[in-house]
Amino acid sequence: MSELTPLDYISFAWFLFCWFGYAFYVEYGPHKAKGMNHSLSLYRRRWMFEMLKRENRILDSTLIGNLLNAAVFFASTSIFVVGGLIAVLGSVDQVTALLDELPLSVGTTRWIWEVKVLILVTIFVYGFFKFAWSVRLFNYCSILIGATPITPKNDLAAAEDPERRATAEKAAKIIDLASLHFQRGLRAYFFGLATLGWLVHSAIFIITCTWVVIVLYRRDFHSRSLRAFQDDPG
Repeated sequence: MSELTPLDYISFAWFLFCWFGYAFYVEYGPHKAKGMNHSLSLYRRRWMFEMLKRENRILDSTLIGNLLNAAVFFASTSIFVVGGLIAVLGSVDQVTALLDELPLSVGTTRWIWEVKVLILVTIFVYGFFKFAWSVRLFNYCSILIGATPITPKNDLAAAEDPERRATAEKAAKIIDLASLHFQRGLRAYFFGLATLGWLVHSAIFIITCTWVVIVLYRRDFHSRSLRAFQDDPG
């Protein structure tokens, strides 16, 4: 560990602070109700209650399938990324020689470089587990949709049945959890890409982590898509 520089420690601490600090701010912070996640949560809940009014649930099943496919895609991609990073560990000498030729690169030992790659592997393994759990939760949501009693055509009063509404509420909570884990998996991808900067220089690592937080914050709290959701008076 003596081969790590003080800047390495600082950059890694900044990485942890950015990732977990931002995750806490988005999910539990005082302004979470102003973010994209909260707005989408309201629409997901509305979706489940609108589902009660439909006699045919093919549309809802198709939408759940689209969300499920996205989670499966990222889970599969995570496996490929992890496999690629492990393969890179077998070519350390060639890769480090290539990185040493970059203008801002600083020389590093083989052991330190392997540690950095293993940290990258850990990040994408974490992402895989988040996406895989998201897949299971989307499946659970589809089960709840299937378990919701069919509403007779034009019988809107049946949609207000407490049993139906309770099932819809459960489905809304499950799909919210699925989306939460999906977002955590995506966040792992963002910070995994930021960690690539550490392979070149610790200062670049600090810059990339900061840039990721800025990008995520803007998209979650100040994007045009968020304004489009919030402009709806419903």
